[in-house]
Amino acid sequence: MSDKDHKDDMNIDDTKKHDTKDHEDNYESVCYLCRRPKSKVGKMIHIPNNIDICADCMQKTFDAINQGDNPYMQMMGLTPNMLFMPNLPNDVPKPQKLKKKKPEEEKEPEIIFDRRKIPAPHIIKASLDDYIIGQDYAKKVVSVAVYNHYKRIYSSKKSDIEIEKSNMLMIGPTGSGKTYLVKTLAKLLNVPLAITDATSLTEAGYIGDDVESVISKLLQNAGNDVEKAEQGIIFIDEIDKIAKKRNTNSRDVSGESVQQGLLKLLEGADVEVPVGATSKNAMVPLTTVNTENILFICGGAFPDLDKIIKTRLNKQSSIGFKADLKDKYDEEPNLLQKVTVDDLREYGMIPEFLGRLPIVFTLEGLTRDMLIKVLQEPKNAILRQYQELLAMDEVKLQFSEDALEAIAEKALEKKTGARALRAILEDIMLDIMYEIPKDDNIGSVQITKDYIEGTGVPLIEMRGTVNSKRIAARQ
Repeated sequence: MSDKDHKDDMNIDDTKKHDTKDHEDNYESVCYLCRRPKSKVGKMIHIPNNIDICADCMQKTFDAINQGDNPYMQMMGLTPNMLFMPNLPNDVPKPQKLKKKKPEEEKEPEIIFDRRKIPAPHIIKASLDDYIIGQDYAKKVVSVAVYNHYKRIYSSKKSDIEIEKSNMLMIGPTGSGKTYLVKTLAKLLNVPLAITDATSLTEAGYIGDDVESVISKLLQNAGNDVEKAEQGIIFIDEIDKIAKKRNTNSRDVSGESVQQGLLKLLEGADVEVPVGATSKNAMVPLTTVNTENILFICGGAFPDLDKIIKTRLNKQSSIGFKADLKDKYDEEPNLLQKVTVDDLREYGMIPEFLGRLPIVFTLEGLTRDMLIKVLQEPKNAILRQYQELLAMDEVKLQFSEDALEAIAEKALEKKTGARALRAILEDIMLDIMYEIPKDDNIGSVQITKDYIEGTGVPLIEMRGTVNSKRIAARQ
């Protein structure tokens, strides 16, 4: 080996050691027995197999060894000399580590709110417009709420006025874009996001996830960085499923009790959460996360809420000339926009829970024209995805206008919003995606309305020849 190669190997080794050291400097070890981090217990004792034990646990272990009448050692047939074996098994799990918090003197000095840290509401909405069709009112509400929330976090100006959190409650039919709106928002802001389903949450002590599990997911998505997680976003979907149960004799462990458990998280509190798991146990380290600066967004379809709204509105009807008729709201397409807090209380949400979600807004149900735009206009539109896939085979994919209308009509019949579009297109494109790779001479494919309805075939254009090949109509 030449001297140059030897030096290169040494440089690579030094780089690896440097990277390893930087990684170790950013994380603190956790006691293998009590699972407390080094910042709380002090100096650690390192033993083979990458195990760290704090001084307290080590002392307790020695006390147990020196106690000759230890019932547990006698039960297992162990003597003090047999307690620590010279060779531990190879599958001993590596201790989990937490990212260190910056010491107070190392933290960057806070400054009064800087506009460059968070874009203005009109910029946020313009970015959302690139990905989400329609829902202008919802995007405007979210943009202003997020702007005010992070302005509240980043501002260090001393004031006697305490600004409350801008937690939100989204109400909209299935497939209207609730989850996608939050995902796009977190991506644009570059903040950690945790999405959880309220149906999996139960009261503490019952099978299911505790309410603190939503904080654990956020911490995990933030790379176990507590400071980063404390400025993230948590989206709790299917929030309508934890409404108070009516006419039931069994204990409501997944309804009102879950709403009560979420109150402290929504308002802001120091919560002890497990690291790398959704439930607390003796083998999982715990850390404290403050939820005061975490933005909570709750969403749900709230089925049958329109009936409650309609009943309230019909109470205002009367008889006589120029009176409102009782069937006036039967065909109202966006009746949810008339929702009030009283309607939500009637639905089963407790007042304390609604009080911690001051911003309530609704999303519109998708119309045929909106579904056509969803197919084509967003940056990652579904049609663009298929066009990109066929472009890899050097084939151009086109859809006629009447074909797009037919797809939108099929989606409306399914009543699942934008989710139906992908399922319909998967069915439509199956035969095409199967047949195209067979022939390298195919230059373009045009999807027609007849093919969508199963009565015709797509138009296939060979390289230099028109309609020289046809794909059989779908059954």
